[in-house]
Amino acid sequence: MILSDKWKDYNLIDASDGQKLEKWGEYYLVRPDPQAIWSRKTEKNLWNNADAVYHRSKSGGGSWEYKKKFPESWQIKYSELVFNVKPMGFKHTGIFPEQAANWDFIIEKIKSSNRPIKVLNLFAYTGGATVASAYAGASVVHVDASKGMVNWAKENAASSGLSDAPIRYIVDDCVKFVEREIRRGNKYDVIIMDPPTYGRGPKGELWRFEDELFPLVSKCVELLSDKPLLFIVNSYTTGISHTVVSNVLSYLIKSKFGGSIMSDELGLKMSSNSLYLPCGYTTRWFED
Repeated sequence: MILSDKWKDYNLIDASDGQKLEKWGEYYLVRPDPQAIWSRKTEKNLWNNADAVYHRSKSGGGSWEYKKKFPESWQIKYSELVFNVKPMGFKHTGIFPEQAANWDFIIEKIKSSNRPIKVLNLFAYTGGATVASAYAGASVVHVDASKGMVNWAKENAASSGLSDAPIRYIVDDCVKFVEREIRRGNKYDVIIMDPPTYGRGPKGELWRFEDELFPLVSKCVELLSDKPLLFIVNSYTTGISHTVVSNVLSYLIKSKFGGSIMSDELGLKMSSNSLYLPCGYTTRWFED
């Protein structure tokens, strides 16, 4: 398991009974987590006095119950990166804290390359990897189908002092954007993607992880430069092992460029006990 254990403004305190107790800055949140199948809560006082709790609805979705007045958004910091967070309609806050391990890896690889690096971030959400890449000195193309998420990414870059960084923000279906980039002949040294399990593009384009990942990575290989640095696929898709994604990158990228592949669960350690919470997985191909 690859741990994101350098946070100071975020803390996973405990998890139990299908929920997790977290501290985001000064606020304590309780959110659903299907991995927490055990039933043994510690820090019961914090559980009982959380500032906000997300309740799932039997009909799907859910809603937040606020125990105190919340700002529209607030900021948390990771190293030199600053992110704007807020409770959203479907349990999320705008940041996946387990991805911090990938941000560190991206920054280290880009900085140590000692050459100009061009990054393509697909399904880029609120731009954690975009901000990390720009902080490391790369130029970035940030693509997401949601205009709201792209605007949020711009805010995160600005909060991190990267308003003037070479970042292009594009609202588009990621597959169609990749196809156009192939026709344009554009190339990238780093490609990062965080594809959904299931989703639809802005014009109703259907996406299923198990059906679309291999074709998409195949197309992305055509966008890699002659000397690629890094290719990362993150996933929260249950039923598809990270070994499957490792096989895809081995077949399509390692066979062509050499390099190494690292594939493992991402996770967070609970501060109230010795347990770890799995949070999806990441598969990284990188230049030796």
